[in-house]
This record gives sequence, structure tokens and C-alpha cells, in this order.
Amino acid sequence: MCSYKNCLQLALGIVLGVLQGVTHATDYVDVLDLPARVSALAINSPLSGMARAGERVIAVGQRGHILFSDDAGQHWQQAAVPVSADLTAVNFPTTTQGWAVGNDGVVLHSSDAGATWHKQLDGRQIGDILVKHYTALASAEPANEQWPLLVAEGERLVEQGADKPLLDVWFANDKVGYVVGVFNLILRTEDAGQSWTPYQDRTDNPQGFHLNAIASTGDALYIAGEQGLLLKWDDKGQRFAAVPTPYQGSFFGVLGKPGEVLVYGLRGNVLRSTDGGHNWSALDSGLRVSITAGLIDARGNYRLFTQGGQMLVSQGTGAQLRLLRQPVPTPVAGATQSATGALVVAGSRGAQTLALEP
Repeated sequence: MCSYKNCLQLALGIVLGVLQGVTHATDYVDVLDLPARVSALAINSPLSGMARAGERVIAVGQRGHILFSDDAGQHWQQAAVPVSADLTAVNFPTTTQGWAVGNDGVVLHSSDAGATWHKQLDGRQIGDILVKHYTALASAEPANEQWPLLVAEGERLVEQGADKPLLDVWFANDKVGYVVGVFNLILRTEDAGQSWTPYQDRTDNPQGFHLNAIASTGDALYIAGEQGLLLKWDDKGQRFAAVPTPYQGSFFGVLGKPGEVLVYGLRGNVLRSTDGGHNWSALDSGLRVSITAGLIDARGNYRLFTQGGQMLVSQGTGAQLRLLRQPVPTPVAGATQSATGALVVAGSRGAQTLALEP
């Protein structure tokens, strides 16, 4: 049994602890409402996505950090961002208009080439958007059993809150674009992000696999996902139709030119098709580490990057891959080529510039 003094101290400690907890609770601000902190260390913090906006290079990453460089990655400035959620991807269809996405279903928009951003959407709204959209379809087509299931999916999102990450974003122009994410989360806008339409009913993804990446090859639009999922937009059917592939592991990206497409992912796997995805050939990367980013450089060469810091190059067509040894291996999550030709990459060590040759 404690003494009176000890018991009094214990009771006082409990009261103070409770009061401190209440104070901390009242001080809590959701990352979706907390602007990203300006930090000189932001350039060295983990970054996950990269894009070009004219001559400007833009990178996005943890804690809402968005950085931009006007000199091919030699110097960086931090953008004004209204959220502190981790960001995963960025896309600029024009030199000024761009979108970034990330955790908690956040969608950001910039109209000044990435210098400042504002929030268009977050996960607290996405569930309601699904419920409203699919409830209307259920009322119009009461015999369609799909609509109540999608209404229920929206209700689950509302109940669970803003915890579903968006993993990629792609815009065809300054009006029409898509955001994709976990558990078959996909939304389309036709008015530059002012409103969004769920497209869960327009994907051949009955198991709800994660949608990891969306990209155009110039003549086709693809979505790459987990467990071998690959979808291709079908104009006639107005949906993302499943494309069978010979690999059942996760794909992390799609890259291509008109008439040719490469998909890449886990354990160094790269597949190539020259007939719109009807037939595939596996390319020998010589690696067993995940390929996490890629680009087509100004010379028309494919460049693939891994989480282990390797770079693979395929000159001209994507038929053969060659490993380029890097002096200092740099894990890469996003990559682009600057207007001056420099390779600029984003990863766990921040933003870096890599040698282009050969």
C-alpha cells in the first residue's frame, strides 16, 4: 500500500497526464489541414514522384514536400503546399497545369508550374462521392446488382475515413485526367478537378487489386496493378479492360511509344508487347530487384530504374535491356529528363542528377 504522500503524488500525476492528453488532443491537426513545413532538409528527404513542367523539374514526397528546380536539378525551391500528407506521384500535362496525389486520398492542383498548390480533393470526400454516384445509378437501374455493392463500398470508405492512398495521376490535357489508388480506387475528371466521377464500375478488377500506375503510350492508356493486373482503356466499351499477361506479380509502371509498351515491376520483371497487349515477351533484366521507375529519354531510349539503384537502358526499341553500373547506386522512385538533357531522379535520398551517357 502506498503512503499518503506517494498516493497523492500518484493521483496528481494521473490528473496531470489526463490534462496533458486533453491538451495534446486539442492541439491535433489532421495532415490534410496542416500545411507542409518549409525545411532546408526537404531536398534530402524521401521523394517518390517526379515530372517536368516546361523547363521546370518538380518532385513530390513525404510530409507534403513539393520541390521545383529551374536549373536541371542543381538548385531547388520548396513549393507552398496546403497539406502534410505523404505525396506519391505528380503529373503535368501542360507547362503550367499540374496535379499531385498521395496518402489519405489527397489531390492537389497547381496552375503556376508547381510553385504553389491548392487541395481539390481528399479521402474525407471520396466515400461520399462514391455513395452519391452509385446511389443514383442504383435508383435508375434497380435490377443491376452491381450498384448496391458499390454503394456499400462508398459507405465503407466514409466509415473508415481518409486512409486510402492514391498512388498515381495522369492527365490527357488540362481538363481530363484520372487518379488511381489502392483497392481499385479510380476517379476521372473532365473539368480540371472541379468534380470527380468514380470509375470502379469501369475496370475489370473484380478482386479489387491495387492500381499502382497509369500512363499513356501515345496510342493507348494503361493501368498497372498488383498480382499481374494490367488494364487498357477500351474506347468501344468505355472501360478499362483486362489485358492478360504471363506474370502474376505486381507491376509498378507502364512505359511505351505508339506500337510498343513495356510494363515493369517486382523482381526485375519487364514485359514487352508490340501488338497492343495481345502477346508479350519477357525481357531479361538480369536483376531480381524491383523496377520502380522509368522514362523515355530525348533520344528515344528506354531507361528503367530500380529500388536498388541500378539503371537499365534499351536503345531505340525496348527489345533488349542493358545494365549501366552507377558509381553511387541511388534507389529511384521517380525520374524525368530536364530540358537540358540531365537525368533527374527522386528516391529515398531525395533528388539527384545522374549521368546520361551512354
